[in-house]
Amino acid sequence: MPVPERSKTAHPSFLHWLPAGRLLRGRLLPGQIVALAASALILIGAAFLMLPFATPEGVELRFLDAVFTATSAVCVTGLIVMDTPHEFTTFGQLIILWLIQIGGLGYALLATFILLALGHRIGLRDRMMLAETLSTFDMAGSIRYVKIVAIATVALEGLGCLFLSLRFSQDLPWGEAFYSGLFHSISAFNNAGFSLFSDSLISYQTDASINVIVTILVISGSIGFLVFQDAWDNIKGRRFRFQTHTKLVVVVTLLLLASGTLGITILEWNNSATFQPLSLGERLVVAHFQAMSRTAGFTTIDLSTMNDATLYFLLLLMTIGGSPGSMSGGIKTTTFAIIWLTIWAVLRRRRDVEVFHRKISKELVIRAFCLCILAFTAITLFTLALAFTEERPFLSIMFEVTSAMGIVGMSLGDGDGRSFSALLTDFGKVVIIVSMLLGRFGPLLIGLFAIQTTVPPRYRYPESRIMIG
Repeated sequence: MPVPERSKTAHPSFLHWLPAGRLLRGRLLPGQIVALAASALILIGAAFLMLPFATPEGVELRFLDAVFTATSAVCVTGLIVMDTPHEFTTFGQLIILWLIQIGGLGYALLATFILLALGHRIGLRDRMMLAETLSTFDMAGSIRYVKIVAIATVALEGLGCLFLSLRFSQDLPWGEAFYSGLFHSISAFNNAGFSLFSDSLISYQTDASINVIVTILVISGSIGFLVFQDAWDNIKGRRFRFQTHTKLVVVVTLLLLASGTLGITILEWNNSATFQPLSLGERLVVAHFQAMSRTAGFTTIDLSTMNDATLYFLLLLMTIGGSPGSMSGGIKTTTFAIIWLTIWAVLRRRRDVEVFHRKISKELVIRAFCLCILAFTAITLFTLALAFTEERPFLSIMFEVTSAMGIVGMSLGDGDGRSFSALLTDFGKVVIIVSMLLGRFGPLLIGLFAIQTTVPPRYRYPESRIMIG
């Protein structure tokens, strides 16, 4: 039988339209393509930052520092080894902002926008890449999901820019106020933590407008677009109840905000360098902002003056991070919830792990524990490596590594407006770069195993009992 000729009107996969698309198509898995594309974006961003007009006259930018900055922007981390407002020109800052936006939304998402605009059809393999990149459930509905992401991003960043510009206009000329509003709106929504102020947002520590606007943007970016999609589907009548995922994300997020605020307030209550000069209301505002910023890296207080107990508590919050399908990193709120729900089920001698009258699959439980153990193992190994090679305080090193792995951006600082990473050797900076990459793309690559089809074994070994505890 003759093989039918390929239709001339069929649109090829969008990988065909990308550089080296024909070479990559069919040879690499979707997540590997996204990770490679992000690596290429980092190198391109670093090359732009190396241009003479990206830094002020007299400021020397080494290639490693350019790669560090580009990686931090693409991975929406916020750790800096160069003072963004003073050691980059407006052009350099715009490059960083561009990398944050692309890195936050995802390479695959941006490519899909372009192809939809050109009228190209999105194939099955490309939908797999989108589903894995965006952490969505349904490949068939990925294009509608992309449209929701686009609308939510433009709307929230636009409104954030408007309100922040109005607030900054009280302190800055209108042009600078708009630029600052735009920069901080995109940085906050993408949970990047980059700021045009050397002290982050410490100058606006108790400013109600800044606290409220930035909080809304950060939480919106960290709660996950799956929640937005579920809410929209309920509004449009496609669904008549919220999904278990949405309810779990909202509950855990609220619990983390409440417990984080309470914990920081208690641990810092008598610290003369931080909370003691503040009133009760101001203490709660500052504590809530830092608990909220566990995914974004903005600060309204000098972290280096906090108690060690508070720093370790923040370290744990950073490890948890945000929710799936969001701009933030960490092991994710749902992973954290599944682990504790499993422990609760074991303590109650229950066969199934349950939440909201629904059973969680054993495969999902295993993946949650694996992701958590791998994350803590990576943090431990990188911390030990830097503790061995760097002559710096252990807690500062561990805090920086955790911030990088959780793509958060909080740092104890170098004392001069930069992150603690600026004090590290070149080897130390490379370790932090690798940590940021693993924090951003590690869960994505691990998730690839969930979409690979495995051949069932022809035999199984007999079960054996092993004593634990």
